[in-house]
Amino acid sequence: MGGQRLQGAKVVVTGVTGQVGGPVARALAPDNDVYGAARFRDDAARRQLEEAGVHCVAIDLATGDIDGLPADADHVLHFAVTKTNDWDVDLDANSGGLASLMEHHRQAQSFLHCSSTAVYKPMGHHVFAETDPLGDNHGVWPFLRTYSISKIAAEATARWAARRFALPTTISRLSVPYGDGGGWPSIHLQMMINGSPIPVHLDAPSIYHPLHEDDIVAMIPGLLAAASVPATIVNWGGDDAVSIEEWCGFLSGLTGVPVTFAPTTDTIDSVDIDLTRMHELVGPTTVAWRDGMTRMVRARHPELLDG
Repeated sequence: MGGQRLQGAKVVVTGVTGQVGGPVARALAPDNDVYGAARFRDDAARRQLEEAGVHCVAIDLATGDIDGLPADADHVLHFAVTKTNDWDVDLDANSGGLASLMEHHRQAQSFLHCSSTAVYKPMGHHVFAETDPLGDNHGVWPFLRTYSISKIAAEATARWAARRFALPTTISRLSVPYGDGGGWPSIHLQMMINGSPIPVHLDAPSIYHPLHEDDIVAMIPGLLAAASVPATIVNWGGDDAVSIEEWCGFLSGLTGVPVTFAPTTDTIDSVDIDLTRMHELVGPTTVAWRDGMTRMVRARHPELLDG
């Protein structure tokens, strides 16, 4: 499967109204029987997915209501995440809901659980390998106080369920996804447009690995092919290590919108990652970050390029 398109498969994609799951489901739909799962509170988002050929199924991971999903799916791509900041809700949905999902799809050929590099213990400018310590990376942000812990709990669930159900599983720790649908760099650009300063850590620069949605889609077959029991764990990010300071400076030069930074300790540290295992499993990324962010601006704010 690695290096090839996924074709002729029955595929479940959760979180299809989100930034990552949506593009994946739409990209797979022409060649596969794709079932998109979400709460679907936005009728317009559901219609757009259905028009793209995605079968939409309403689910509730917090209550384990997933019976509408086909139990005979070949592959499951789990991108859904609950971020209410309520510990009970978020643990029930992100850990308990995942357990229900993996049990329901225990006969699948492979299961991809999308985790996050937010699981790593803050360690300044350390370059994180998959075996490095875990910790409450995002707890410094009051609006995401449950996020890192929920992600760690979900990884533990995925590891257990892979063994319990003999379900080949890949746990991918995603860095900074972005593309035409937005992402953290797009949020920063909007802050720049609004005249808001960009928080960066005092221990500069704030380094991450932005990953374009084209590369996310392209790497799905390889990540599924790498699924195993016990679960395969792999960092997932763009080949370029890029700081917030660097990409905001680039966006400023590209658009003419000025940028100011607000150095603080009340924001997350760098999460620079070792991509050796990713390269071994699925190869390098193809979208250079400057090209990807130029495309992002053209899709979301063409007036800043053409004015």
